[in-house]
Formats: sequence, structure tokens, C-alpha cells
Amino acid sequence: MAIILGTYQYGKAENRVVRINRDSARHEIRDLNVSSALRGDFSPAYLAGDQRNVLPTDTQKHMAYAYAKTVGLETLEGYGLALARHYVDDVPPVEGARIEIEEYAWERVQVDGSEHDHTFVRKGQETRTCSVTVEGSGDEQQTWVTGGFKDLVILKSTGSEFADFYVDEFTTLAPTHDRVMATSLVARWRFTSTDVDWDATYAGIRAIMVSTFATLHSLALQQTLFEMGRAVLEAYDDVAEVRLSAPNKHHFRYDLERFGIDNPNEVFHADDRPYGLIQAQVLRDDAPDAGPAWYAYTGLV
Repeated sequence: MAIILGTYQYGKAENRVVRINRDSARHEIRDLNVSSALRGDFSPAYLAGDQRNVLPTDTQKHMAYAYAKTVGLETLEGYGLALARHYVDDVPPVEGARIEIEEYAWERVQVDGSEHDHTFVRKGQETRTCSVTVEGSGDEQQTWVTGGFKDLVILKSTGSEFADFYVDEFTTLAPTHDRVMATSLVARWRFTSTDVDWDATYAGIRAIMVSTFATLHSLALQQTLFEMGRAVLEAYDDVAEVRLSAPNKHHFRYDLERFGIDNPNEVFHADDRPYGLIQAQVLRDDAPDAGPAWYAYTGLV
């Protein structure tokens, strides 16, 4: 039996990069968590400790901060593309690079009804994510970009059913035609182009997903996920596929009748675990191959 080295990659994970633009009295802030991973023939480092082709992870850390200044953080995707292309184009041993980014959003403090120029509070909603993967050089170079978010907690207090499901000897769940539906949504989408208005597209996709969740009379969370993905693909030609993951944040009507109190779907027990986990991929039937677009480096995405 031979023992061989399988797939591998290495990089610098979770660099906390904050860029504050001070070009005027009104400051702008972007707060990121940036991870880089390099791919190429680094097998000598694994098999014999030969580091001659290895760009130190400490160098990758410095690059994440340097590019926040020299390239800027106008968009997550533009910054990620610049970093990934630098590694592939300028570091000969590197054949592929992946950049994963999370953004922690801030909003301005209100003082006497006006936005303050340089004081912010952390937004408490979703975390925006993106990834950039670049492989090859010259005319053969290929690029894959994904956008997305995680931890978007969303709830609708009616307009959701769960009934007519399969029943066996262990089924105790009662069917319902009026339930609370809540989830902490994770959504990712894959682009077919890099000629994209990144921030406007992110805002538009998020708005479509939230609107679809709100307005669709849902017979199942599975149905809701598919319709959210379909609505995004119908609106954006440069999105090839959408991947969604939705833990079901259960809200069970609390039994107050045993105390002689009527409870017409008004008081609930929020039960956070165990939970149903519903996932879906929604894509065009002619979507280009995803290549390494989804080969995650860290647990960020």
C-alpha cells in the first residue's frame, strides 16, 4: 500500500482589515475579515519540508493590509480580484489563489437628527460575504466570483403552512396551515462575469430574496428557497446559480389551554435546537461549470 499526498492549499486566514477613508471630514469605514489561500506545486514543503516555493503566510497577511490602502476597499469583489490576480500573476510558484471575505457593516450614529461624520455603530443584520478564485496566467487565466451573505435572521408571523407530509409510526408533528416561519438564512450566488456593479447587485439580490420570503404564501420552506433563487436568476443574467441554506428556527404555539387561557397563535416557544436544515441549489440549465468556485478555504462560507 502506498501513502500519497492528496489535495492541499495554504494561506493566511481571517486577517481583520479595517480601512477608514479620511479624505474629508466625513469618514467612511469598511471592516473586513480576509482569508487567502494559494494553490500550486507545494508538495516539496509537505513531503520534505522544502520551503523554496512557499510564499510565507505572514507575507500574505501584509498584502491584505497593503492592498486595502493601495487598491482600496471600494468594493469587496474588486479588492479580492486584485489580491488574487497579484498572487497568480506576480508570484511564479502560485498557480491558483482564492480570497474569501466577510464584511462587518457599520452605520452612522444619529446626533440631534443628523448623521455623525465619524462615529458608527455596528449593524446587527447579516454579514456580507464574497470569494474570488483565480487560476492560470495570460490568456488562459480563469476567474470565479461568488457573492452572498450569512446570518440574515428573517421571520414571517403568518403566510406559511406545513401539512400533507409523510407520516410513519414515529410522526407526532401536527399539520398546520398557519405557522411562524423563521430562519437564519445563508445565501451564495455565482457570477458569470467580473463586469458587475458589485454593491448595487448585492443590494438588489438581497432585496429580491427578502421580498420573495415575505410575499410568497409558503407551503414549505423548501418551496420558499427555490422561489427565492428563481427570482434572483430571472432578475440577473450574470448570475449562474444560487445556493441557499436555511435552518428552521421553530416557533411552537405554547399550550396555555391547560391553564384555561386561549392562545390563538399569539404566544410561542422559540425552540433553537434541534432544527430542520433546508438547503437548495437553484441554477440555470445552461450554467457554465462552477470549477473551483465553491472550494472553500476556511469555514467562513
